[in-house]
Amino acid sequence: MEAGEEHSQIPSDERGNAVRPSDLKVVAERTTAAEAHRPTWSGRLDFVLASVGYAVGLGNVWRFPYLCYSSGGGAFMIPYLVMLVLCGFPLLFMEYTIGQYTRLGPVHAFAKMCPLFKGVGLATVVIAFVFSTYYSVLMAWALYYLFNSFGATLPWTSCNNTWNDVGNCSSGFQGNNTHVQSASQQFFDLRLLEKTNGISEAGGIRWELFGLLMVTWVVVYFCIFKGVQSTGKVVYFTATFPYFILFALLINNVQLPGAKNGILYFVTPVWSKLFEVKVWVNAAAQVFNSIGIGFGSMVTMASYNKFNNNIVRDALIVTVTNSFTSILAGFVIFSAIGYMSHIHNLPVDNIATDGPGLVFVVYPEVLSTMPAFQLWAVLFFFMLLLLGLDSQFATAEVAVTFIKDEFGPQVMRLMKREELLTLVVCIVYFLLGIPHITQGGIYVFQLMDQYAAVVSLMFLAFFEVAAVCWVFGVSRISLMIERMLGKAPNIYFRLCWRFFSPVLVLCILISSIAQHSSTKYENFTYPLWAELVGVGIALVSIVWIPLGAVQEIYNNKGSLLQRLKTASTPTIDLDAEDWLPEKQNLDNPASETLLTSVA
Repeated sequence: MEAGEEHSQIPSDERGNAVRPSDLKVVAERTTAAEAHRPTWSGRLDFVLASVGYAVGLGNVWRFPYLCYSSGGGAFMIPYLVMLVLCGFPLLFMEYTIGQYTRLGPVHAFAKMCPLFKGVGLATVVIAFVFSTYYSVLMAWALYYLFNSFGATLPWTSCNNTWNDVGNCSSGFQGNNTHVQSASQQFFDLRLLEKTNGISEAGGIRWELFGLLMVTWVVVYFCIFKGVQSTGKVVYFTATFPYFILFALLINNVQLPGAKNGILYFVTPVWSKLFEVKVWVNAAAQVFNSIGIGFGSMVTMASYNKFNNNIVRDALIVTVTNSFTSILAGFVIFSAIGYMSHIHNLPVDNIATDGPGLVFVVYPEVLSTMPAFQLWAVLFFFMLLLLGLDSQFATAEVAVTFIKDEFGPQVMRLMKREELLTLVVCIVYFLLGIPHITQGGIYVFQLMDQYAAVVSLMFLAFFEVAAVCWVFGVSRISLMIERMLGKAPNIYFRLCWRFFSPVLVLCILISSIAQHSSTKYENFTYPLWAELVGVGIALVSIVWIPLGAVQEIYNNKGSLLQRLKTASTPTIDLDAEDWLPEKQNLDNPASETLLTSVA
């Protein structure tokens, strides 16, 4: 039995998963009235496309293809699919359930489901906030490349530019095992970034990137300023058009000489890799990070659903689409890399690289050698922009939803309109992104990405899964689903939530800690003070978990054991007459109490 489950207010007939048809009719009637208090998606497709747009991001284009070929090629698909089935799909369904049932953002939802771990909800908001401050910089880079793709020649093809280090530059691609830089690498380092020698040298602001970062946030604002009503319309284009570009690139690339060798390198299985623990851990981490569990975005978006929306179907669509896109992007990228290896007579593994370098250094070099290169360059960087924007919509909406849920009446008295609140949030995001567009900004970007998107996310993910699956309890999750959909989840979901998913997330966390090494960017090793700053970045989000637990235990009465039992008891009254959150007492939100006590 899960902790605190003996205090559940679920009646015995509901424990037997016997929700009567009359109950469902009453639930539907109450839901109609309650939904008037919170906006909903205009249609089911709006929610699905928004979720797909969030899940399918830049990581599908640069991380998955490299990880696949470096972890056994086609053999990597076995651990990837296993982790997708045991971890990705059920946890996405779980987050959808939390959001749709409670109709609250992650902060209030977790505070009601598991007061002991109420800090998990606030931590998801903080990590989404931190993530958005540097992720937006990638869109500014994509815009810079996009605007530079309209000239008669692409500027990263030549060493005869003012920014080039001519003595160390080659107009051809020299591969990874040489000290001579390609013109494409120098365009990225010396023109786009104007990179300094290390994080200690901040340099000045790159004013061109400053303007493009501003443009990025202006676009984001006008896409989300009306909440789900505006986002739901925008995603019809931003979530679907990248697929037209991906298929166009694939059709073009497979016709190029050498493309077959690149694709074979991508998919040829190396079966011995299946016996390496790291490959399985990488597969689990890729599934987890790609779907975006732990950022609070899926909970937030699902909270705007109608109460009886079929989230099992939606979770399956999003999971399959996300994986399909990763595989499709792998074929696009490696067919191009195969072409690159052919024209430069280099092995494929001497060209492929991980991270932003794959799409901002290697692929631009590939594009410059293609027929009709201006067309393909414009399409490719426009695709990157759309992929990034979709993800940014969701993470920005997490902060807006938190403020409306937590301080709604006070904020509305001050700002009068929700559009103004969204504007203020976007301005704050923009200002916090400025350190990343200085000449030393790439080092700040890499540090943030390492500690915010890897270290703290894994801690947060484990506590989220533990809180919901082990403390709140699988039986309660099942009852929530039965209330919404009319039937309980099958044994597959219950086993995954009770055993497989928490254990897999714990393994990823332990592996991440065991494999952690000093942060590096290319040949630069970060100094100790920078590593400590990175630890601080990680703590900014995860510190709310222990703080919330201590504060909850302290406020309860009785012995330590009694306090723990009380703190582990959910406050969602599934048996109350008006059990939806809009009908429940929200006069003293747990997160507000936590913030006040810490201050």
